[in-house]
Amino acid sequence: MSATTPIVIEKNNRRTINAWAFFDWANSAYALVITVAIFPGYFLSMTNDTVTILGYRMSDSTLYAWSISLAYLVIAALSPLLSGIADYGGHKKKFMRFFTMLGALACISLLFFTGMKTLWVGVLGFILATVGFAGGIVFYNSYLPLIATEDRYDDVSARGFSFGFIGSVILLLINLVIIMHYDWFGFSDGLRAVPTAFVMVGLWWIGFSQIPLRRLPADQPPLSQENLVSKGYQELRKVWQTLRHDRNTLAFLGAFFCYNAGVQTVLFLAATFAEKELHFSSSGLIVLVLILQIVAIGGAWLSSRLSKRKGNKFSIMAMLIIWTGICIAGYFVQTGADFYTLSAGV
Repeated sequence: MSATTPIVIEKNNRRTINAWAFFDWANSAYALVITVAIFPGYFLSMTNDTVTILGYRMSDSTLYAWSISLAYLVIAALSPLLSGIADYGGHKKKFMRFFTMLGALACISLLFFTGMKTLWVGVLGFILATVGFAGGIVFYNSYLPLIATEDRYDDVSARGFSFGFIGSVILLLINLVIIMHYDWFGFSDGLRAVPTAFVMVGLWWIGFSQIPLRRLPADQPPLSQENLVSKGYQELRKVWQTLRHDRNTLAFLGAFFCYNAGVQTVLFLAATFAEKELHFSSSGLIVLVLILQIVAIGGAWLSSRLSKRKGNKFSIMAMLIIWTGICIAGYFVQTGADFYTLSAGV
């Protein structure tokens, strides 16, 4: 086979689709266990209410929010260029592996975040782990058109979401047992048991990601041996030249930016809000997240069925209306019961 011979990829292969879905199983553990259920509360418990960073005084919850923002600014700046390089140079799997290792190892590094003296470890580790998670998703999603025909997109996407929900729930249950029954495992209190979750998530992430990394189609041979960075920029310019006259696509991208920013804000900061304002305990928050993840498995398949019956546009509009209602209702949340009700909608 010559260096430029394209690799023929069989679509709708069940083993390949299941392997692809296992990437969601692997990295969703970080999204759920770390960013939603455990790390926000741990971060607030291990830091002072007010911290000073580079001469600026801010609350610890503000620092946490800024860390999330910085992570997504980094990935927003890098992912278009990396996507161009991956498309032109055929390096999807290499980038997927790189971001997986970056995220997982950064997650494990949170083991060394033990308080204000190691605050930089907590902030930097969380930022790099979030960059690794978001970066891996970029290339994970790019495989969908390669492994499935368009009529299977909804079902395959739902399978990925379901694998992610199930895998993350299993690991969260394990961590819940360790934290709530810390004495069984030789810890003096629940807070000291929390860092084990960081290591377990990192190992889970690396371990199960090997299934898709081994099974997904191999990287395509590069189209040429020219400098891939410059070619990545050229690919971006080509895309922009095409998009600048396509008002529908530009409108879609703008809408998606606003939607995604809103959803990510709610998901990342909900736990901090529950901890600070509603005084949820860490174990109470974990139990809540577990219940909602189980409900969400049904939600993923329901969305898929709705798209198949009514079309994607109707399904998206329905979800946007629900999300708008959730965000408005969130302003009026006062009690734990309110938060439970709103979380079910999420």
